[in-house]
Amino acid sequence: MALAGCAHTGPGLPSRLGLPPAASDRTPYTHHLWIGAWIAAFGVGAAVWGMIVWCVIRYRRRKPGVPRQNRYNLPIEIFYTVTPFILIGVLFYFTVLAQDKVQARVERPDHTITVVAQKWNWSFNYQEQNNPDIGQAVWESGTIEHPADLYLPVGQSVRFNLKSVDVIHSFWVPAFYEKLDVVPGRNNSLDLTPTKEGVFAGKCAELCGTYHSAMLFNVHIVSQSEYEAHLKSLVARGQTGQLQTLSNTVAVPQRPATEQEGR
Repeated sequence: MALAGCAHTGPGLPSRLGLPPAASDRTPYTHHLWIGAWIAAFGVGAAVWGMIVWCVIRYRRRKPGVPRQNRYNLPIEIFYTVTPFILIGVLFYFTVLAQDKVQARVERPDHTITVVAQKWNWSFNYQEQNNPDIGQAVWESGTIEHPADLYLPVGQSVRFNLKSVDVIHSFWVPAFYEKLDVVPGRNNSLDLTPTKEGVFAGKCAELCGTYHSAMLFNVHIVSQSEYEAHLKSLVARGQTGQLQTLSNTVAVPQRPATEQEGR
């Protein structure tokens, strides 16, 4: 039972200490912070257990009688008081460095996508007005039974503008190593560049109601030609223009939702 969570299953690998395959230019910063935190944790753990074992051996009972109940060592007390603050300070420093790089803004992203969250599905509005091959905004809106797929061109920067029409959701693609809350009345956004072609799972990471677990989508990272072909298919279906504000009416799923990463 102790090793039940250590099986070699799922997208995480031991070399990444459980992180899934990376698919964004921002992932190295989170990856390095994650690995560094584990190294520090193992180091601190080894030191603590070493001191415990040393104390057990060094101060074990050697003769009958009651030993001294109080011992004082000012240098050691100062050491174990100051050391945790130093460790926390170092971790805070590297966390801020990684956070600043992950949240860095792209001055002129190649693509902008408005992501609309609603109980319990996602809609994606591709702002392609400046794309000479598309020339307008196009959209795709999903349902619980038929989630909308998010298409991204590999190697090109993308800005996601996140909006919610009802409650707090959270836009999370594990392969991007970051997530961001989608808050009603607040415009949150994140920038990144997809770096690896494939299909990756996306989901809501904020408990948002009865069918929160069914709020899934897949991210297709494809070539530029495939990306534009998908947008043209949306144009052909008449799904153009700005996505109108969705209704707050929620739908009850008729079949179980499934997560199909890499389908």
